[in-house]
Amino acid sequence: MVVQLALERSVVNRFLAELRDESVQKDPMRFRRNMERVGEVMAYELSKTLHHEEQEVTSPLGVARMMLPAEQPVLATILRAGLPLHQGMLNYFDRADSAFVSAYRKHRKGEDGFDIEVEYMSSPSLEDRVLVITDPMLATGRSMVMVYRALLRLGRPKAVHVVSVIASAEGLEHVKSHMPAGTRIWVGAVDEEMTAQAYIVPGLGDAGDLAYGAKL
Repeated sequence: MVVQLALERSVVNRFLAELRDESVQKDPMRFRRNMERVGEVMAYELSKTLHHEEQEVTSPLGVARMMLPAEQPVLATILRAGLPLHQGMLNYFDRADSAFVSAYRKHRKGEDGFDIEVEYMSSPSLEDRVLVITDPMLATGRSMVMVYRALLRLGRPKAVHVVSVIASAEGLEHVKSHMPAGTRIWVGAVDEEMTAQAYIVPGLGDAGDLAYGAKL
């Protein structure tokens, strides 16, 4: 299942527009906050899929019966670009556990091609948990699939969600083909093109650099 929020009449389109806008991108704090706000909207939408149970809540004037989440997900993100998106989801899933994975493109000398390297990983047990993996840009989709496979060493989740701000059509198809059946994919927008260097067009550029500064 794929949910593309840009197809709906939603305030999330304003956040996406500012993330893409090269003039707004000059303010890294604004860029991070817009990523965070997209994460908050994604968390709200995703929360509707979780198991809820009726519970009693005592107010100063009586008892209210309310449907509350009966489980908390594990929020996993890919360093470093995923941190603002992760924070947005954590603002709403404020009792969730967190997992962090370092994955990066290792470019081949003199070529446009690259390999995905997965290094550092910190995570709780994922056995029978709801796993949410966030990465702002789903370009080729290879990083997302490799991170998921690396996380399986820590247990097999009962449900998997993928959250990205912008995906390429090719990357979306790769994830749909290589993630387990029943995976839900939440994206802000889907762009059709990628460059030879696997950057999404029109995309928004390098999310990590825009959020935290250029890297060597």
